[in-house]
Amino acid sequence: MTPVELSRTVLRAVRCAVDVGELSVAVPASAVVTPPGPGGCGDYATNVALRLAGPAGRPAPEVAEILRPYIARDPAVADVTVTGPGFLNITLAGGALADLVEVVLEQGTRYGYGDTLAGQVVELRVPYDTRAEIVADTLVRIVATQGGRAEVRHREPVNLRPVPAPEDPAPLGHDAARWALLHPAPHDRPRISADHLLQRESNPLFRVRYAHARTRALRRNAAALGYTRAPFRDVRPAGRSGVPAGADVHTGGPGDARRAGVPPRTAGSTLPGSTPAGADPLLGPTPAGADLLPGSTPAGADPLPGSTPAGADPLLGSTPAGADPLPGSTPAEADPLPEPTPAEADLLLALAGYPHALWLAARDRGPDRLARQLVVIADGVLGFQHLVLPLGDEKPSAAHRARLALAEAAGTVLAGGLSLLGISAPEHL
Repeated sequence: MTPVELSRTVLRAVRCAVDVGELSVAVPASAVVTPPGPGGCGDYATNVALRLAGPAGRPAPEVAEILRPYIARDPAVADVTVTGPGFLNITLAGGALADLVEVVLEQGTRYGYGDTLAGQVVELRVPYDTRAEIVADTLVRIVATQGGRAEVRHREPVNLRPVPAPEDPAPLGHDAARWALLHPAPHDRPRISADHLLQRESNPLFRVRYAHARTRALRRNAAALGYTRAPFRDVRPAGRSGVPAGADVHTGGPGDARRAGVPPRTAGSTLPGSTPAGADPLLGPTPAGADLLPGSTPAGADPLPGSTPAGADPLLGSTPAGADPLPGSTPAEADPLPEPTPAEADLLLALAGYPHALWLAARDRGPDRLARQLVVIADGVLGFQHLVLPLGDEKPSAAHRARLALAEAAGTVLAGGLSLLGISAPEHL
């Protein structure tokens, strides 16, 4: 479930409460959902109850309690909790947040685009100043991502006047100069120095561009090892909690049944569709001394043309030894996928917050909102990148393929965000 879809779920909850008479308010046009702040919990939080408290004539916590069961009806929602003065904290069901990776890969650099400003013309009246013109130029593209159209004019009264740069940023070069003017909030004085050119961790522009280059390098390295990405939804995310206590993320521990329909493996047990030791791989176990079932094929004999081995899918047939399993299947010798690590969960939440940051940048006329979210995503990539490729003699697994999908999604978002800022996203750095 994406933030946009969750926002619609919240609005449906308000509409249901109004329809049954529990609330007497006008249904708002939008509901903002963001990653929870300090004191919050779950995957997302919304302040819709605080917005409706005044019009409804009720305390915000009471409004939140009214909306809570309606939001919880959505099958993609696992839990809804009311915290603080009336924030609704939403925890998504297993797999809902992981679907976000597939959405990003499907939408590409247009991920986060919306229609909240559809049909609106935003007039940007700016002074003749380098920073003001670069901010306005960037806002033209950002406003367009939300369906609006921005027009830049040099006339009074000015409605967009960021603090001017203390000196000409041109000597920094195109990319560093734009970042120096766009990364600070419009009311902050930009810092024009060679620090923006340093390839160090202290330079946020370097971290963003390096993180993008790393995602592309991971894709190239994975291709050299002979594997590509797999749907990330095969891993069931655990939100901010990461891996459950006591679970072994590599070999499987308590609660390690990650795949739908695959129970945990216990001593002496086998996965569904797997073959116990000593049993015929096509026919399954045969009791000692028992005759083979009519129509079955003795061990070592070729099956009859058109016959389907026992235990095989009647439509797809069996999978030859050594061949890649069918999409969504689990080889008998492979452990189910582990829960995402905290690093994966943090990167997922950073990607989930990108559409909101893009909307805020358009609404508040502040490209710095977008630039700062790119830094958050980049830091998530750099904290997660070491998990993507196999180590040593380790063979690529389904978890590596899923993590590669997450890395590629993050690289796509970084490239799209940098493009909106007018900054290049290098493949090599």
